[in-house]
Amino acid sequence: MGLIDRLKRRLPIVGVGAPPTPAPAARPVPRPATRREEPEEAAPVSARGNAPVDSWIAETVKSHPVVLFMKGTPIQPQCGFSATAAGILLEYTRDLHTVDVIADPEVREGVKQHTSWPTIPQVFVGGEFVGGADILRQLHEQGELKAMIAKATAPA
Repeated sequence: MGLIDRLKRRLPIVGVGAPPTPAPAARPVPRPATRREEPEEAAPVSARGNAPVDSWIAETVKSHPVVLFMKGTPIQPQCGFSATAAGILLEYTRDLHTVDVIADPEVREGVKQHTSWPTIPQVFVGGEFVGGADILRQLHEQGELKAMIAKATAPA
């Protein structure tokens, strides 16, 4: 017996033999007379709550020694610049406060207005605006960032 004959015996032959039994007709499912409202997808919750954007940003920057306004979180950054900034800052301190601007578009625009800086991420050290990822990288490479963060995070 050849290979083809052996395969034919093992594989089902389509179209040979009795026709398949038709499936029973499906019964229509009755629909309710009233339309049910689908639950809306919950929007991300902002850490800001209902506080005005400007005052919340100012209070956040004042309350934490190192603040990073970024896209995403240090664990799940949503852009390469935010990932770079978080990585550099975490080399110097674990006392890093981050704000995910994707969760609150008003904060995203508000921090840009607060600093007159057009891009995210934005870094504040000791209550002062430092800049974005490129400036942070330069300060890191020049050795200046370490002293800035040490001063900001030192016990009072």
